[in-house]
Amino acid sequence: MIEIINEKCVGCGLCIKACAYDAIVLKDKLAEIDLGKCTLCNACVQDCPFDAIIIRRLRQDTIDKSAYQGVWIYAEQRDNIVAPVVFELLGKGRELADQMETELSAVILGDGVAAQAAELIAAGADQVICVDDPTLKHFRDEKYAKALAVLGEKYRPAVILAGATVIGRSFIPRVAVLLKTGLTADCTGLEFDAETGNLLQTRPAFGGNIMATIVTPNHRPQMATVRHKVMNPLPVDPNRSGIVIEEQVSFDLDEDQTRWLGFEREKTQLINITEANIIVSGGRGMKDGKNFNLLEELAEALGGAVGASRAAVDAGWIPYSHQVGQTGKTVKPRIYITAGISGAIQHLAGMSSSDYIIAINKDPDAPIFKIADLGVVGDLFEVLPKLTKRIKEIRS
Repeated sequence: MIEIINEKCVGCGLCIKACAYDAIVLKDKLAEIDLGKCTLCNACVQDCPFDAIIIRRLRQDTIDKSAYQGVWIYAEQRDNIVAPVVFELLGKGRELADQMETELSAVILGDGVAAQAAELIAAGADQVICVDDPTLKHFRDEKYAKALAVLGEKYRPAVILAGATVIGRSFIPRVAVLLKTGLTADCTGLEFDAETGNLLQTRPAFGGNIMATIVTPNHRPQMATVRHKVMNPLPVDPNRSGIVIEEQVSFDLDEDQTRWLGFEREKTQLINITEANIIVSGGRGMKDGKNFNLLEELAEALGGAVGASRAAVDAGWIPYSHQVGQTGKTVKPRIYITAGISGAIQHLAGMSSSDYIIAINKDPDAPIFKIADLGVVGDLFEVLPKLTKRIKEIRS
């Protein structure tokens, strides 16, 4: 916790200038901290020449880290179909498990999901821990959180990884709370530090302007959610052998906080952008939502999907499910075409790993051209129809 020592504070205001979060104000010539805004970054403590601000660290209970072994991948599924991000995590998990000289486990929860065990083993898992229960037929975060937390307490894995999907973001933080450990969200990089035994978890921070590496030195398991399309899956090996462990979790005495009503899929014929090999994205330069039909026609001609920048989504031109970037989805298509997107760093964070980037923008100095493999300086309302027409001619 952070505390102002009023007897030492002279109201000089230096701490206000040091605070990047507007968490400090002066009242009656004394500094006062808004604990809701304070992040305990320590900047004000360092800049106070009167030692009037102190941060008291709570005593950390030491744990026996050697008692935690193994790398776990939460094998997300819907309708008994394993999510693609799981195979990417198994690829990275295999690498981490080998470095840590431990086992790689996939944990799958649901009803009738035992049949997916072979698929997970073929993708790199040494063992699959399965909770097959009718209570878990439909995703409800409190039920799934309890199941994974109970397994975590029993087996004590050193690492738990999950996809930064809607489901992962919903219940994995609950699991971290139940296991009394930390969680790094939306990671784009994971490495093992052999000297400390810690997992180095890298994620964009401050709007994508920096890459922060986060560790969990005093708690186990080390938990992270990982963005889709930033890790590479292993080649599937149907001859791999592994162990399947069937577990049971009791939900009998639990009071239901939510009730399953149903699942309604988005009514669109367009391809999911996270799975597309070709994506055509539009930004503020599209000027109006009705102009996205130009992108849809091009995407249809290419057999691809339509994406968008945050500016286009915020303007209401296209649903959020198409947003690419820091606050949207991370994609890794073979070809990524942008039209009317300037290239803000937040957007680049979601698509810069694309194999080939084509940018269309009338501003020759647009930042997007710095990372584009091919740049077209021109009016997108002239370029897109001609490009679509030509592709249709070639394909016909």
